[in-house]
Amino acid sequence: MTDQTVPSSASPQSPVPLDRLVAIMARLRDKEHGCPWDIEQTFETIAPYTIEEAYEVSDAITRADMAALKDELGDLLLQVVFHSRMAEEAGHFSVADVIASISDKMVRRHPHIFADQSVESWDWEAIKAEERSSGGAESAMDGVALALPALMRAQKLQKRAARTGFDWPDVMGAIEKIGEEIEELLDAETEAECAEEAGDLLFAAVNAVRHMGVSAEDALRAANAKFERRFRAMEAIAGDGFADLPLDDKEALWQRAKRGENKL
Repeated sequence: MTDQTVPSSASPQSPVPLDRLVAIMARLRDKEHGCPWDIEQTFETIAPYTIEEAYEVSDAITRADMAALKDELGDLLLQVVFHSRMAEEAGHFSVADVIASISDKMVRRHPHIFADQSVESWDWEAIKAEERSSGGAESAMDGVALALPALMRAQKLQKRAARTGFDWPDVMGAIEKIGEEIEELLDAETEAECAEEAGDLLFAAVNAVRHMGVSAEDALRAANAKFERRFRAMEAIAGDGFADLPLDDKEALWQRAKRGENKL
C-alpha cells in the first residue's frame, strides 16, 4: 500500500499548483489530523459530486461565464484528486498514474500528430475500439458508461451498433420507426407496457436525430431552455393570475411569447 504521508516535496504551501492540491487532499484525508467528512468519504459517496461538478462546468460554458468556468474547473479537478487520493491509499494508483495514463492515451489516439500516420488514415473510433478489444472487451457495447444521461447513452449505444453495420441505411428508416413506436405506445394497456413503449419511442427519436448529425442531449437541453424561457415570458405577461387562466388563454400567451422571441 502506498505511504499516506505527504512527501516533503509536496505540501499545502507548495509553489506547484497541482502538487499543492494533492498535498491538501492528503492532509484532509489524514486519519489522525484530517477532516472527519473527507476521511469518511468513499468512491461511491463522492461519485455524485463528480457528476454534479461536470454539469456545473457545462453550465458555466453555456453561460459564457469565464470566471465561473475557472472556479468550476477547479472543483472538477478536485474530484480527480479526491478519487486519486482514495485509490492511492488503497494501493491502486496515484494522481501521477492518472496523468501518465491520459497522456499515453492522447499520444496513442493521435498517431497523425505524434507518429508518421497520415491524417486521412486516422480514425479515432477505430483506435478506441482497438483499445477496448485489447483490454478484454467482448461486445461493441462494452465501455458505454451506465451513469451517462439516458439520451447521451442511447446515442452512444446506437453509434457503437452502427459501426458493426447494425443501422438503418438512411434517416427515413429511423423516422418510420418513430411512427411505429407511437402506435405501440397508443396500444399499450398497462403502466408497465406504457413505460416500455415510451422508452422505445424515445430511443427511436434519438436514433433519428443521430442520423441527422444532431446531438440528442444538446437538442433536448436547448428545447428545455426554450420552453422555460417562453413559459417565464407567459408568467410575466399574465402576472399573478396566470395559473387560474383557461387553457385557451394560456395558449394565446404562449403564441405571444413565441412571437416576441421571433421579433428579436
